[in-house]
Amino acid sequence: MSASSVARADHANADADALLAPWRTRWRLEPDGAAFSTASSVLQPVRLNGAAAYLKRAIEPEEAAGGHVLRWWAGRGAAAVLAADDDALVLERASGDRELVALAASGARGDDAATRILCRAALRLHAVDDLPRPEGLVDLRRWFRELFEHAAEHPEAHDGLFARAAEEAEALLEAPVGDVVLHGDLHHGNVLDFGDTRSGGRGWLAIDPKHIHGDPAFDFANILCNPSREVALAPGRFERSVRVIADETGIAEQRLLRWAIAWAGLSAAWSERSGDDPAIAVGVGRLALRATAG
Repeated sequence: MSASSVARADHANADADALLAPWRTRWRLEPDGAAFSTASSVLQPVRLNGAAAYLKRAIEPEEAAGGHVLRWWAGRGAAAVLAADDDALVLERASGDRELVALAASGARGDDAATRILCRAALRLHAVDDLPRPEGLVDLRRWFRELFEHAAEHPEAHDGLFARAAEEAEALLEAPVGDVVLHGDLHHGNVLDFGDTRSGGRGWLAIDPKHIHGDPAFDFANILCNPSREVALAPGRFERSVRVIADETGIAEQRLLRWAIAWAGLSAAWSERSGDDPAIAVGVGRLALRATAG
């Protein structure tokens, strides 16, 4: 890292520290590491009455809305919120040393185990049905808006993937099978190890939700695009993972394939609109299209 890069990083960390300072004082938090910034929030490892936690302050409205979802789940399948006000939260910190990314990369058996863990984490979240629901939720039709726009603009791109994804999304949204508060970004980096339950830990719990609701099957399609290109597009992985998800959730494989097409199109549209590489999503979308044709 160059000297100028180090200086910029130090400045960003100083800004993050300043943004979090009032909340550290208010909740009497003990710093347990340096403050840092992401694209949507500022965070710092802290201790609250000796317990390991993260202080997090959202700097984007979408991130703040996700915080409302975490508060609503109240530790049921997700990291517990230990303190909260406005756009700031204190979250319990993961205590385990297992990682789903590493598990998925360890081979087919490990990848299948990671997929099962993700499915079970999502099912726990979907089972929470308290009323009223958290504020700021949006429905899946609004979430898919950019796919519909992108498909209209690029109907022939990637052998018609966007057009077919928009078609499948429209049909699925017209006939949902249930309506739950969704995680919205369920992947291997958003379900963390909070300690082995056999030793008093809390198991695998979710972090960083979005703020959407709709058909439960939506949450499982993202697993197929993660955790990396090498894993997601490995020969046989897509077909194997579809079977594992269907086994864990009871969702019919054909319906999962349709959601995979819809999600891949949405993910690829987001990538192209932001200047990122859509290769993984496009690859998964093509696999899903091939599987439905077969």
